[in-house]
Amino acid sequence: MASDMCTRRLARELKAIQTNPMTNPKVYTRPLESNLLEWHYVIEGSKDTPYETGFYWGKLIFPKTYPLKPPSVMMLTPNGRFITGRRLCLSMSDYHPESWNPMWSVSTIITGLISFMAETAPTLGSMESSTAQKKKYAKYSLEFNVKDPQFRQLFPELVEKHEEIMNERIKLLGEDAVQQEKEEFAVMNRSNKKDNEQIQSVLTLLAGFVALLSVLFAMRFL
Repeated sequence: MASDMCTRRLARELKAIQTNPMTNPKVYTRPLESNLLEWHYVIEGSKDTPYETGFYWGKLIFPKTYPLKPPSVMMLTPNGRFITGRRLCLSMSDYHPESWNPMWSVSTIITGLISFMAETAPTLGSMESSTAQKKKYAKYSLEFNVKDPQFRQLFPELVEKHEEIMNERIKLLGEDAVQQEKEEFAVMNRSNKKDNEQIQSVLTLLAGFVALLSVLFAMRFL
């Protein structure tokens, strides 16, 4: 159960975001109704970047002692920059509690994530892809998101936006072309899932190797 301090702080931050939502770029942010410790966000891709036109869904998982300790940060939408569904190693995430500042907030965390997303520096949970790949992920991002029931429940306004975009594409390109786009998206989604699984396997092997080295190193001093 979250501490009183944590509950009060998150409730205050929610009110602040509802009063002054993030707009540059636009960010949709809201917690689960059933769990104030799990917040979901959607970042609209910044202009003049490969992420423009994209809608990037992710979540923050707060510890019960927040703001004394930082949350974990995840991205759920395929994007070409971060592995989906994996905790990201960022200075304001739970990977680096030593650098966490209790004065930071949800807005601070998401602003930092946006900034790091625009960079190319590697970190645990990041991946490499071309600019063209990132643009394709951006194009199909809403198509990916709206297939998830939780997303549809949390962000109904973006479900409507997706329907508007699809109707405009059908008018412009025709149903056959739009259907072909959806098939391309399905192929990309399977490829992204396969890439994530391969990266996860490599990271698991590396973690096991590091653990083995630690044990061997400790045995030298027994």
